[in-house]
Amino acid sequence: MSKEKMSGATLAILNNRFQGIARKMANTLLRAGRSGVLNRGRDFSACVVNANCDLIAAAESLPIHVLSGPDLMARSMMELHPALKRGDAFLHNSPYHGCSHPADHTILIPVIDDGGVHRFTVVAKAHQADIGNSIPTTYHGTARDVYEEGALIFPAVQIQENYETNEDIVRMCEMRIRVPEQWRGDFLAMLGAARIGERELLSIGEEIGWDVVEQFERQWLEYSEGRMASALAKLPKGRGEATSTHDAIDGTPADGISVKSIVTVDPDECTIEVDLRDNPDCLPCGLNLSEACARTSALIGVFNSIDPTIPKNAGAFRRVRILLRENCVVGVPNHPTSCSVATTNVADRVSAATQRALANIGDGIGMAEIGAGLSPSSGVVSGVDPRTDKPFINQLFLGATGGAASPNNDAWLTYLHSGNGGLCFIDSVELDEVYQPLIIRERSIVIDSEGAGRTCGAPSLYVEFEPESCEVEVAYVCDGVLNKPAGVRGGLAGGGAPHFVRRPDGPTRPLGQAEVARIADGEVLASYTTGGGGYGSPFERPVPRVVHDFREGWISRERARNVYGVVIDEDGVADEAQTQALREASVTA
Repeated sequence: MSKEKMSGATLAILNNRFQGIARKMANTLLRAGRSGVLNRGRDFSACVVNANCDLIAAAESLPIHVLSGPDLMARSMMELHPALKRGDAFLHNSPYHGCSHPADHTILIPVIDDGGVHRFTVVAKAHQADIGNSIPTTYHGTARDVYEEGALIFPAVQIQENYETNEDIVRMCEMRIRVPEQWRGDFLAMLGAARIGERELLSIGEEIGWDVVEQFERQWLEYSEGRMASALAKLPKGRGEATSTHDAIDGTPADGISVKSIVTVDPDECTIEVDLRDNPDCLPCGLNLSEACARTSALIGVFNSIDPTIPKNAGAFRRVRILLRENCVVGVPNHPTSCSVATTNVADRVSAATQRALANIGDGIGMAEIGAGLSPSSGVVSGVDPRTDKPFINQLFLGATGGAASPNNDAWLTYLHSGNGGLCFIDSVELDEVYQPLIIRERSIVIDSEGAGRTCGAPSLYVEFEPESCEVEVAYVCDGVLNKPAGVRGGLAGGGAPHFVRRPDGPTRPLGQAEVARIADGEVLASYTTGGGGYGSPFERPVPRVVHDFREGWISRERARNVYGVVIDEDGVADEAQTQALREASVTA
């Protein structure tokens, strides 16, 4: 192997080759997935880790799936199966062995060269609408432990040998899962995606030689670490602390789960530390984080707050130190702690606290809180379809906004929540009505619900739907009803997430924070989703932007005056004199 460094052009070309492999795997999951979670919601990820379990490529994957977890799962596979062979494949969903949560069924395939050397592991991860939980959802927020949760747990269980599938395991899953044909279709899509990744990596090794591949790995990770170091060197030195609180549900304290993140930036050493140890012990509910999600949610908060062009791989991660403790709600759980909802609710609060802690260190860095997830508009719907007399179950992605303000930009409107990073698709109303016996009555932006600030968080979304000639169950674990996504540095909170059922005779029926709600024929489920927090004082927002928001229907004339200090006349034009007087008065007040 040449000891000369690769040129920048060669490095970029090979990086694109590896990212292209991840994209091919992801495209296979999208095109071949059987469930709406995959082929309409795009709740899946694909990535490549090397033989040292370092993340190399994860193009267009959900952050909560890949920043940490593939490394831990690959390591578990190697420890549990030390004699890996070409043709092996492993089914993994154990949160105690590196997976994000049990609903994320994952196929791991070791890439073995012609000489029998383990070169890479490819990872195809796909969220499932049903995994055999004791209730019809993969998000069992109130499960006291993994036994009440009810899912089958696979800690890197061998599912293929010599490319032949172990049908015994497939039958186990089909007997446990409520929609066996749907699951089997997703399982085959994952296998196909992972085998495509294996084939492409073997092809690269044959084409350029494994010595060159190893040189690329080393240099690409070194380059990424250098880019991360440069970004951290530009941050102000300091220590920031912030707390973000998840609403209370059964199994949590009465005032909810307060998550503290302590962030220390050392630009001299080009490092950043996120300390999550000062948090509650694991709780008798499904909100506990897996180690993968605890690490990843902290990394999301960091990457949301720095140069977005930094590569997201093991090289960049070398500059981030994450401190966790065992048996902590945002740490390292022990079996049989339930981690059913690990990818969303409390994970989002870790990200929120981390990026707000960075904002507390100095203006111009960090971010406000991104909206909380899993309102009923993103619930798991199930029942018997009267059009076919067959059972159905699927997670809806009818809509969420949730984007938070950054120091220099307004929110990404359809971000949804921190863990998916804006990559999940929003359902087509027409397709949801085709695939489930539902009628979608409304999906609209809520006026005056944005997180006001110098830059603004997203407004809330309102969704109404009802069953068509049947009863359906909607399972959800909603956050953000009481603890709305907070702003930073004077920014205000985004809108909250109330939800209820409207009955045919008019009165509303309140719904709990986390339940399986039965919606009868003729009833309408109404669901608000959270907005996002604002960054900086609303009175610092440029007047033309406030006028634009008013003209677009995002805010009312009253909110423009009372919150932003901008007086807009009947013609939709800012009154400069009154606006200046109002803003000056607020400064002296």
